[in-house]
Amino acid sequence: MQGDIMKEKTAIKATYFSIVGNLGLALVKFLAGFFGNSYALIADAIESVTDTFASILVLVGLKYAEKPADENHPYGHGKIEALVTFVVVGFLITSAIVIAYQSVQNIRTPHTLPEKWTLLVLAIIILWKEISYRIVLKNSKLTNSTSLKADAWHHRADAITSVAAFVGITIALLLGEGYETADDWAALLASGIILYNAYAIFRPALGEILDEDIYDELSARIYEISKEVEGIIGIEKCHIRKVGMRYCVDLHVIVNGDISVKEGHDLAHILQHTLYKRVDTLTSVFIHIEPDYKEI
Repeated sequence: MQGDIMKEKTAIKATYFSIVGNLGLALVKFLAGFFGNSYALIADAIESVTDTFASILVLVGLKYAEKPADENHPYGHGKIEALVTFVVVGFLITSAIVIAYQSVQNIRTPHTLPEKWTLLVLAIIILWKEISYRIVLKNSKLTNSTSLKADAWHHRADAITSVAAFVGITIALLLGEGYETADDWAALLASGIILYNAYAIFRPALGEILDEDIYDELSARIYEISKEVEGIIGIEKCHIRKVGMRYCVDLHVIVNGDISVKEGHDLAHILQHTLYKRVDTLTSVFIHIEPDYKEI
């Protein structure tokens, strides 16, 4: 229980870090883009604003997911994480469409070259966003949070779009007149990268909602631990589904067919207790006893 509380606090702290960082960067990007004649930077600012709203949603989802199981939600409220991730993806898609539309408009409209100093601003932004990505991703792995992982990828997507902007502005400045739109083409490319990342974030969350059994490493670990328990002959089935930061397990174990119902019941409880003790990411373990027909 103490471990769960620590994980939740870690995830929430990481989300606050994202919110503050995105708000600050959105302001810096917009001002640099406006005064430095760079729509790629303004596009970056738009994405940072959507990232801020997305991080706020992640925060709300994490706090709701903290609620304990109740009569109507016997497995807890962790599924809210995947639902929040869907909304985050919606923000990403919307920002990509807005950026792409404005980029096309700017490509068709003559404008001045970006200022040289915008490259320095972008270099600092790229470094900060990559650091932010690594910090939030590390926390998402520690907490096993799907929505926090999505938030981390927002930082990585932001870093990539900033790299695209850096390249576009560099080309525009080096080649000079006639290449003013290189900056806008970079913003257009960035919108495509955002869309790709939106899908990369959406797919795992969809699997979580549909209870896809894709946790082979955890399944293998459960197999090994189960076989260490005296009286457990083997495993017939092991189905795993993710609920928020934790997992629910349905396990069919094989025991000697000659033992009593009580002995089978006791074995199930021993195994359940062992799994809870050895695997701290489990929230529910349902064990069904199967007789070893060879023994009958």
